[in-house]
Amino acid sequence: MKKEFVVKSIDSAPDGAPYVVISLSSLKDLKEGSQNPPSAFGSPKVMGFSNMNDMMKDLNKMMSGGGGGGFGMQSGVTQLKLEMHEYKEMSLSVGDKVFLELSKAEALGV
Repeated sequence: MKKEFVVKSIDSAPDGAPYVVISLSSLKDLKEGSQNPPSAFGSPKVMGFSNMNDMMKDLNKMMSGGGGGGFGMQSGVTQLKLEMHEYKEMSLSVGDKVFLELSKAEALGV
């Protein structure tokens, strides 16, 4: 299977290790997103709460991406972890079109 993506962002490793995280978005998602321009803060969603316990539960959902608050991983984004030499060799930049090819390894039978 071969899919076409666009490089959405390139981030350094959160732990300072020598790799980068490449975020990819499909062309379909980008076309759909251009019809409804996002706000500066993603797609905000108000989460109401009546007590401190509810607030903490909702906050955990929002931070993990379940509430759509923009702090967790965005839906429709594929992320790859590349070592620095792989990243430099490919000389990727935001907006580049890339292809991701997946294939299943054939079992030799044991």
